[in-house]
Amino acid sequence: MSTDEISAKVTAFIKERFLSGDENKELEDTTPLLEWGVLNSMNTALLLMYLRDELGVVVPPTGIVAENFKDIRSITKMVNDLGSPQRATVAGTE
Repeated sequence: MSTDEISAKVTAFIKERFLSGDENKELEDTTPLLEWGVLNSMNTALLLMYLRDELGVVVPPTGIVAENFKDIRSITKMVNDLGSPQRATVAGTE
């Protein structure tokens, strides 16, 4: 799956699940999800389940760090890295 496809799927999931009904929230690939409270502990758990069930990517416990969830761009990079043979590039999994 391409980086653009991953980004689009993650963005759509976050918009649908966590921002529905809030027409004032714009979501870009650099929107600070943690700072704005879009990703809290419950929403992060739901996102992790989505990544596992829909994208086939299991995030190891060592990969569940703020750096990997700060925005769509960082989530996309993490998913892309975990889905490739070069897993060591993902922060927290070295």
